[in-house]
Amino acid sequence: MSVNIKVIGEGCDRCDTLFNNTIEAVAELQLDAEIEKIENLIEIVKLGVLSAPSLMVDGKLLVSGQVASTEKIIKLLKKYQ
Repeated sequence: MSVNIKVIGEGCDRCDTLFNNTIEAVAELQLDAEIEKIENLIEIVKLGVLSAPSLMVDGKLLVSGQVASTEKIIKLLKKYQ
């Protein structure tokens, strides 16, 4: 079963770093996941996210307003394996 991951932010360097760290974490875990980058402000508001960058997995906000390291993301995603 595929995991839906959203990296949320308006395209800043910090958002790009979180996106790249997420890709690395998914690859290391060999997780079956769909990774989306949400940069449209209207979509961000619809998701209820108030700070960027943020990481949402299967509709649950796991990281908000910070760039999580690849290692931290791996820890957060292990329960989705």
